[in-house]
Amino acid sequence: MSRDRRFYVDSAQVADVSELLRDGLVHGVTTNPTILERAQRSAADSPELYARWVAEGAQEVFFQAWGENTRALLRNAEGILALGSKVVVKVPATRAGFAAAVALHGEGATVLLTAVHSPSQALMAASLGVRYIAPYLGRMQDSGLDGVAEIATMTTMVADTATDVLAASLRSPDAIVALAEVGVRYFTAAPAVILAVLQHDVSDRSSAEFEAAVARGAARI
Repeated sequence: MSRDRRFYVDSAQVADVSELLRDGLVHGVTTNPTILERAQRSAADSPELYARWVAEGAQEVFFQAWGENTRALLRNAEGILALGSKVVVKVPATRAGFAAAVALHGEGATVLLTAVHSPSQALMAASLGVRYIAPYLGRMQDSGLDGVAEIATMTTMVADTATDVLAASLRSPDAIVALAEVGVRYFTAAPAVILAVLQHDVSDRSSAEFEAAVARGAARI
């Protein structure tokens, strides 16, 4: 199992996603129904988005199944899986979602359990062989939980298993670093947060000084 670090972009804003994929800054793209809605997209746009993002270099593209029971989740997951070999099916960490995850994993699908908010859910996911779990740091903190500590425990629960934590709802570079310090390796964030990871004022000033030195030298030629 790969244990490298990966960044994903959590968005369906095509221009922003394409820029990050073009520059090779992210491993793939994560979406959910809320993200699609914010981009004025829907599940009907999934084939177009999947084809575009894979062509632009995405190694994994995540779409979420929907439905009020396991049967409905599995029925909608079929359409997602038909998109291609680089698709990952997301299902919610509910009673119905866990059952759907078992069935999908048994069929060889790559599955992410999303909105995992307790170490016990993480432990169960690992026992089932689910590929990814996605705790939402920002939402956990909004609800009064110590999100970093909870996700650290989840990371311990899935250590040395086939399951990895893919942390979501990451609102700043500092949040990403805090999770990396407790062992999280996979991160998904909005385009603005990904770009903020790359930026530091001192780096920008240093770059400006380098460019100024080059300009002064060129003027003497």
